[in-house]
Amino acid sequence: MKSDKLIVLGVTGSIASFKAADLCSKLAKEFEVQVIMTENACRFVTPVTFRTLSRRPVITTLWENESQWRPRHVELADEAALFAAVPATANFLAKAANGIADDALSTFAATFHGTHIYAPAMNPKMWSHEACKANTATLEKRGVIFAGPADGSVACGADGRGRMIEATEIFDIIKAHLQ
Repeated sequence: MKSDKLIVLGVTGSIASFKAADLCSKLAKEFEVQVIMTENACRFVTPVTFRTLSRRPVITTLWENESQWRPRHVELADEAALFAAVPATANFLAKAANGIADDALSTFAATFHGTHIYAPAMNPKMWSHEACKANTATLEKRGVIFAGPADGSVACGADGRGRMIEATEIFDIIKAHLQ
């Protein structure tokens, strides 16, 4: 059953994932939030952080609940009102653009047919790479909404476009698309 209040928050492996925790906290005050984390995301912020903020178990693998007859990503795709990938790494964008579904997050992304909002976060050289540009263009043609990236200094010290926008900005974009 579809919920107007359920947001799936996908967290990928980037130093910017700490901003996703802030976003999760803000979202959980008004919506139900189901977090799906990639294995690499768990290297930056733990699932415990998101479980505490969302007050729901965090999905980190396709194989967590094998007792259910219906795969969780399919069930979530039917229930969710919106999907936000925050941060959205170059790796995630490539998977989404090419239909690669090899983990819980990319499989959900390939299953969900509602609104997708991606907040890119990566080194400016990665953002400006031709492959990333092509993947972004493909996703935009499919209706993905991009929240950023912004210009500025990124964690590795480089300057340019690639910095993830702030959680408050992403929150406002999500809220606008749910009204």
